[in-house]
Amino acid sequence: MKKLIVLGLVLCFMIIGLPLAIISTFDDEPIVEERPESKERVRVFINQENKTIEMDLEAYIKSVVASEMPGEFQEEALKAQAVAARTYAMARMRMFGENGHPNHSQAPLCDGVHCQVYISYEKLKEIKSSDWILKYWEKISEAVEDTRGLVMTYEGELVDQPLFHSTSGGNTENSEDVFTTSVPYLRSVASPFEIKAPYYKDSVTISLNDFKSQILSKYKNLSIDLNHFQDSVKILERSSGGRVSEIKVGNLILSGRDVREMLGLRSANFTIESKNNQITFNTIGYGHGVGMSQWGANGMAEQGSDYIEILKHFYQGVEIIEIDQL
Repeated sequence: MKKLIVLGLVLCFMIIGLPLAIISTFDDEPIVEERPESKERVRVFINQENKTIEMDLEAYIKSVVASEMPGEFQEEALKAQAVAARTYAMARMRMFGENGHPNHSQAPLCDGVHCQVYISYEKLKEIKSSDWILKYWEKISEAVEDTRGLVMTYEGELVDQPLFHSTSGGNTENSEDVFTTSVPYLRSVASPFEIKAPYYKDSVTISLNDFKSQILSKYKNLSIDLNHFQDSVKILERSSGGRVSEIKVGNLILSGRDVREMLGLRSANFTIESKNNQITFNTIGYGHGVGMSQWGANGMAEQGSDYIEILKHFYQGVEIIEIDQL
């Protein structure tokens, strides 16, 4: 019966002259209109399989957006993510070209968080389920197609660091407060619409001895008196975005980023509580905090902002243009 239906549709489309591209398979596949491939192709190193694949840029961006941002987000937020992801891909291809990235010499891009996460359509279907594909793939594809070929520039040059993260916690960070280098379009801005983010607030509690052991694992010269914790561990300075810039830990002065990475905290925007030989880190936000907050972008979209307004808010001074204009 299914074959007869498909045959009937094909004959119908042939008679009235409509393209066959909008016909899709039944049951668990979304109906997505196919578009011509772009002029750009990307090479991506697949870490688990230790191989490099080559594919159409726009097909790659669809999988990146699906991998990096929740499908239930607003369309304008998905569009903003698509432009940021496309800009990142183009910047890496121009920067590393045929030689590949030093960390994966076969290709300028990889499929992990070292670059930006890429999960193939087939893997997404396996990981997230066929129901997820049916519900969100067409929406994500349309967001990418609606921004096809668009990238960000700053003062006429392709933006080479279109960084993004999950949740800023209310304010993003100046790039130099997290990564040492000052980038003019990566400035601290307010991101007030994130309260729905699942990790807007979080906490981690460990014993004082475990805390000491974690620090000692990286800093062998640590000297700390846990019997006088309040004097031994103090936050000394915060960035303009609220994250801990400097923290005293015994005889050491560390960055909040160091502590975050050693203890696996959601964010370097934290406060500290000590009680009953335990230490609790209360965090706000999720991620490094530089560039576009994904939950902040979705919040702006819910408030009526379009993707261009979102991008120009989180990346100060940028313009959005066609790749062909570079």
